[in-house]
Amino acid sequence: MRMSQAAPTPLAMDAAHDILTDAVKRFASRPAIDFFGRHWTYGELGVLVDRAAAGLQAIGVAKGDRVGLCLPNTPYSIIFYFATLKAGGIVVNYNPLYVARELDHQIRDSGTTVMVTIDIADIHNKLLSVAAGAGLRKIVLCPLAGALPFTKAALYRVIKRNEIVRRQPQDGLHVDYATLMATAAAPAPVIIEPDDIAVLQYTGGTTGTPKGAILTHANVVANCDQVVSFNASMRPGQERMLAILPFFHVFAMTVVMNVGIAIGAEIILLPRFVLSQCLKTLVRRKATMFPAVPTIYAAIAKEAEKTRCDLSSIRFCISGGAPLPIETRHRFEALTGCRVIEGYGLTEASPVVSGSPVEGTVREGSVGLPMKNTVIEIRDLVSGERLRSPGEKGEIVVRGPQVMRGYWNKPADSAAVFDDGFLRTGDIGYLDADGYLFIVDRIKDVILCGGFNVYPRIIEEALYQHPAVAEAVVIGLPDPYRGQVPKAFVVLREGHDVTPDALKAFLTGYISKIEQPKLIEIRTSLPKTFVGKLSKKELVEEERLRADHRS
Repeated sequence: MRMSQAAPTPLAMDAAHDILTDAVKRFASRPAIDFFGRHWTYGELGVLVDRAAAGLQAIGVAKGDRVGLCLPNTPYSIIFYFATLKAGGIVVNYNPLYVARELDHQIRDSGTTVMVTIDIADIHNKLLSVAAGAGLRKIVLCPLAGALPFTKAALYRVIKRNEIVRRQPQDGLHVDYATLMATAAAPAPVIIEPDDIAVLQYTGGTTGTPKGAILTHANVVANCDQVVSFNASMRPGQERMLAILPFFHVFAMTVVMNVGIAIGAEIILLPRFVLSQCLKTLVRRKATMFPAVPTIYAAIAKEAEKTRCDLSSIRFCISGGAPLPIETRHRFEALTGCRVIEGYGLTEASPVVSGSPVEGTVREGSVGLPMKNTVIEIRDLVSGERLRSPGEKGEIVVRGPQVMRGYWNKPADSAAVFDDGFLRTGDIGYLDADGYLFIVDRIKDVILCGGFNVYPRIIEEALYQHPAVAEAVVIGLPDPYRGQVPKAFVVLREGHDVTPDALKAFLTGYISKIEQPKLIEIRTSLPKTFVGKLSKKELVEEERLRADHRS
């Protein structure tokens, strides 16, 4: 079965940096960035991007060169993303929390030659330790204090003096931000074709070595346009977008930065998620748009219920990165009066593939309808044939203008992930009679239990129905009789108490006997990824080591 939405006229853009160029023309005097109380208009942002693009060209960046951005959410993230594209370079996003080994691999694999980073000693020192061996020829060092309001900058320099790069090395490797931006010349124009590469976005590496998804200018523009078209209620030049998700992650790159700029929103930047700071910012700045991951929505809802703060300014939320528990959505919607849209996507699709409707019918547990110009099919897990009946479960495959060209320098992996022009997602799901998409689980997470396929997500959703459960993760454990059995890890809500046996008894009303977890372990916390979604791989490794120790 397949389903595709009607296609409105796409954005008339060939290059991803035209997203900003258009916004500067339309919203020049409107606020573009708020960073701890320091503000830039779209006109000012456009000037900074031009200067940075000219500065990058002055240090040798030419069309096709890979420029790494190893930055937390700061104004520099936006400036150098668009400056790199305007200079003809290819953006390579880096997680600044990566250890030196991970940075080294990605620099070598992508061929990054110029790295833009912040003057936080821990981040800079990791890059410096691998720079020569990995092939970096320039490091552009940006001062965090330089982006702050005057008083906060002075305070930051005092309080964080031991965490800042005290003196930039005077060598041929480093270029300071002020020097790079000193040029008065306009950047040299670069001819960009839609199929030219805009971004190398590396996958999370949960199924092996991270791979660089090749996202073209056409991919990036198309997905931005799809998300903007998806929500006709967004008000150009009037929205305030809270940017708590890191821009080095593809979800935030598209849904927060690109979409925010395309509609002329004021982007309120926070470098990382701190619950109290995030909640205060939402209230004080009266944010109207708040994309996040489920664990952030759950944390905000829990705290807001206690403090009774006013979140009624929020008009639009889109949840991604992980399954959104129904109970979390209901709690957050009750607090804000805003519908939380659950989206589905993956790095290889720039990333958004589908979303639950902003208005009209929402199907509980569904990730909604395809983005415009997007076709979703369900394929049989064994034969690969398209399944035509509603409700039939199989692998989700996707075709659309947002789907990547392939993986960087990995022709075999690229060939394996495409089938008849469709991207194989590695997710199991189904379509209902009206074309709404439902995600069942990742293929790699399916538990083969006594000849039956057991889907961890179904067990997790059942656990979330218990009023004491705050977080739940289910993995498969080896079992000599059944092959594998489910094990659940649970974090309880504050002030609640329940035993594993009581949870098992509760589950009998929601799942079958074969799906019942053999073990339920209650913990005070569960591992999460850098964007805040629950992570299974650490739990799988723990259980493997525990089994090795017993044997």
